[in-house]
Amino acid sequence: MSPWWQSAVVYQIYPRSLKDADGDGVGDLRGIIEKLDYFTWLGVNALWISPIMRSPMVDFGYDVSDYQAIDPLFGTLADFDTLLAEAHARGLKIILDLVPNHTSDQHAWFQEARASRENPKRDWYIWREPAADGGPPNNWKSYFGGPAWTLDAATGQYYLHNFAAGQPELNYRNPAVREAMFDQISFWLDRGVDGFRIDVIDRMMKHPDFPDNPPDPNWKPGDADAWQFRRVYSENQDGIHELIADMGAVFRAYSDRVSIGEIAYSSDPAFITRFAGTPDKPQIDLPFNFAPLMLPWNASAFRGFVDAYDAAVPAHSFPNYVLGNHDQQRLASRLGTAQARCAAVMLFTLRGVPFMYQGEELGLTDGEVAPEQYRDPQGINMGNSRDFCRTPFHWDGSPGAGFTTSDAPWLPIASNAPELNVETEKGDAYSVLRLYRLLLTLRRVIPALTTGTYRSYDAPDDVFLYEREAGESRVVVALNFGAEPRTVLLPPYSARLHVLASSYSDQDALPAVGETIALRPFEGVVIG
Repeated sequence: MSPWWQSAVVYQIYPRSLKDADGDGVGDLRGIIEKLDYFTWLGVNALWISPIMRSPMVDFGYDVSDYQAIDPLFGTLADFDTLLAEAHARGLKIILDLVPNHTSDQHAWFQEARASRENPKRDWYIWREPAADGGPPNNWKSYFGGPAWTLDAATGQYYLHNFAAGQPELNYRNPAVREAMFDQISFWLDRGVDGFRIDVIDRMMKHPDFPDNPPDPNWKPGDADAWQFRRVYSENQDGIHELIADMGAVFRAYSDRVSIGEIAYSSDPAFITRFAGTPDKPQIDLPFNFAPLMLPWNASAFRGFVDAYDAAVPAHSFPNYVLGNHDQQRLASRLGTAQARCAAVMLFTLRGVPFMYQGEELGLTDGEVAPEQYRDPQGINMGNSRDFCRTPFHWDGSPGAGFTTSDAPWLPIASNAPELNVETEKGDAYSVLRLYRLLLTLRRVIPALTTGTYRSYDAPDDVFLYEREAGESRVVVALNFGAEPRTVLLPPYSARLHVLASSYSDQDALPAVGETIALRPFEGVVIG
């Protein structure tokens, strides 16, 4: 029997922005509990919750000060246990975010490490002597701008942080660090958590000699200095796959748990699938496939990638597709509403696990956040803020969008909340929300869409045509990526089928199916 996650739809919750139950302007665990019935109505199977562990919030939870505690901003460990029980009672899985590459500088481990050069935990982090001029040990840059090194004046050495200075990097060449982090994973798996999404999993190993990174030939003066050098030596070094395999073994010691890894953004199937490992030495179950976020929006690019990626995924792993997350421009802003609807048809019909980001099902666009309102350290330091895709979720059209009763939400509520919200879209047969629910219903009742094979067909320019098949269950999907109508020749058996769903959502005016089908601009259809 296949593991549950191979047929799941995973919904990413950004907890600060989902539902504020206590009125302080920030979403919390009680808010998620209040809305669990919405997720069962929508038809998703698993909720991935972005970081909720104790943190000073330098990077909004991606700087953990205690891996075994819930941050008071979100609630208590008892609240989490209630959430887990209530979700499981509804058949929903809970996936947490794990941040193993670095801790907060407020974590007890780092507080000990910086106490003195002789402290037993000193080698749990990465320390180097200053360069000859007293500056940083090498040219490595932080993703948030500036050097990836900060001088600890008390001990006279620099510590490494590829993100904010408050996020010191752990030293995974020290076996004690590995075991300590594996214990943190076991703490939550013992509690009943169904899996983890593991942050920047490929960056946990650095070159042991710390050489300078080479210049990036595409960088030019005026560009952010974070991209001045190619990150050749500061991440993804020898030993990383062995480390990930050891981490994956922690999950495999439990039944029915899933490991999901955030790896570097790549459209190379070989790079992505390498992090799944081999049948005799598996690594993680689902290395994130971010290629759909990078590919040009055209049918031939997507067909070429999907064909190669689907063939490359090893049998012990499974494909997956990501169209949005908390770090990226929202789907509807990136592609436009019509194309985003077509992309949803693709996301839920390809062979693999679909990951959807909070608000995609409403067609939310990026929110309006002025520079003086930025909360994201990347935006504050470098200007390219991720706050726009993190603005609060819209439950209704009220002034607080049903998200909060506070007059001061942590980020401003978008101006389109009165039109794009759950309450309004539930009652609109043509809404993006109703389209998502229909597609998720089809996944649930048609075996071909979860367990079926994938095969693509030649099609006119701008059209991506493929079929899914599982025994007697067969579905054809035709996606028009272009702004012009297209007539598509279908597989011979298709004349016996009919359109089950269209991205246009006008179920009273679906295209007719014969030897061909006429697709409208940016239309995606499911034929079965």
